[in-house]
Formats: sequence, structure tokens, C-alpha cells
Amino acid sequence: MALSSAGRHILRIARLQSCSAAAVRSVHGFNDVEIKEMKEKFSAFPGGSIDLVKEDKSGIAVMTLNNPGRVNAFSGTMMLELEERVAELEGWTKGKGLIVKGAGQNFCSGNDLNKIKAMIDPQDGMKVCMFMQNALTRLNRLPLISVALVEGKALGGGAELTVACDFRLMAPGSVIQFMHKFIGLVPGWGGAARLVHIVGRQTALKLLASAKAVDPDYGMHIGLADGLVNSTDAAGALAEAGQWLARYTKVPAPVNRAVKQVVVSGSDLPLEDALKAEKDVFGTVWGAPANLAALYAKMYGQGHR
Repeated sequence: MALSSAGRHILRIARLQSCSAAAVRSVHGFNDVEIKEMKEKFSAFPGGSIDLVKEDKSGIAVMTLNNPGRVNAFSGTMMLELEERVAELEGWTKGKGLIVKGAGQNFCSGNDLNKIKAMIDPQDGMKVCMFMQNALTRLNRLPLISVALVEGKALGGGAELTVACDFRLMAPGSVIQFMHKFIGLVPGWGGAARLVHIVGRQTALKLLASAKAVDPDYGMHIGLADGLVNSTDAAGALAEAGQWLARYTKVPAPVNRAVKQVVVSGSDLPLEDALKAEKDVFGTVWGAPANLAALYAKMYGQGHR
């Protein structure tokens, strides 16, 4: 029996999402034994949580790093929860945007130093590096437009988390600081590579080599910050971030997600592969309900931008 137009659409979208899911999981391939070992190792360092609230109506989710007693530093179990929350968002078909924030008006102070001291073996360090590179790359490639709401301190790995988001908003008194050199390290979660793409080679080198604390004014000057929030209270800052993000999500979810997907392809893939990926994504929206509704609205004078 022939498939309807809607049925063909569903199949095209399913195939594309299947390919996308495989791509986001392929940064560092882990076998079952390695995954089990990492989970056991990370579970030995509990504390805090990664909280996720999704709102289907608006399509906006809020992910909160919740470990305020340690300035929202990543414990081992928080790293595991981050991967779980990202996987949940990958399957959220109604999603359009994501706000990443910290509890207690601090963003994140990076990796819990107690965990670093206990996992000083180079092999352990590489496991943490690869696990977090994988999780943050999947976060970066989500078919959602993401913004880091930076309140208080975003230090070390917390700074790396900010650049894994598509945009960064900074609150009064906040700082982003790649301070890895102070403990004899460099970024390992993908922060250096992403920082170069955002601010350029020279500015990235200055920030990493000096460990300069970037305040909101300087962040706007170098392009690390994409906007400022004025509120000094957590609720007000979150509301402002939601309003800021809404300007990019006022379209149906499939269109919004398609926009993000073609940008990710254009950024991450060689040109020939990016063109093929763009063609595939285009095929999921051409003739889809949002496309048809917009065309008929224009035809019948109901307004079209």
C-alpha cells in the first residue's frame, strides 16, 4: 500500500534522526566493558545532581547543575547524569531550546578537585576527558538551540560547558575563566577547540595562557558573550534568558530543529558531506505541515514573514 505524504515525511525524519543519533554518539566509541568501568569509577564520587525540566508547550527545557555546596562542580555521578540528560533531550521531539544554568546563582566551578586528586592516574584522567568530550559534543549537537545562563562563576570545566552551548548570556558580576593552568592542566572537554571557533586563535590563546577572568563587558567585546541579563536574582535572570531564547524558537519544533541540524552539519562536516546533510534535512521540511501552512497563509493573505 502506498504511503501518504505524511507517512513519507515520518520515514524521512526517522531515517535522519537515526543517522544523527549515531553521529552524536561516535565522538569516542566506548565498548560495554569501558562504559561499565567508567560508571563504576564515577559512581564512587557522588554528590549533587543534574536537574532537567522540559516544557512541551514552549519547547524550552532548563538544565540545572545542582551542587551549590561545591559551587556546582561536577561530581562523578553528575557526569553520569549529564550524559543521561543529554540522551533524554536527544529524544525530545517537541524540544526547541535549552537553557543551561547553575543552582545558587553560580554556574559551575568545573571538575570537583577531590575527584581529580583521587583519579590522578593518567588512564583515569583520559577516561574523564573522553567521557566529557563525548557528553559535551552531544550537548553541542542537540537539535535544540542552547544558551548558557552564566551567573556567578563559570570556572575551568564550567567555562568549557559554556562554550559547548550555542550562546552565552552573562549576568551582572559573572565571570567565565579558563583557569586550567593554575592546576597544571589545559582544557580537555573540548573547551579549547570550541573557544578558538568562537573568539579566534589569538584571543583564545590569550585567555588560556593568562587565565584571564572574562566579565560581561569584556565577554561582549570579544564575542564570548552573546548578550547580558540585567536581573540580579535567579528567577529574574532565568525569565530574561527565556525571553532572549524565545526570539529564536518562535517556529514549529521541526523547523527549529532542522535549522540547528543544518548549522551543525555546516560547522562539523567537510563541505561535500555538509551539502549532503543539508539536502537530507531539507527533505524533512519540504512539504511538511509547517511549510504548507506558511505557503497557504501567504496565498490567502494571512501574513508571512
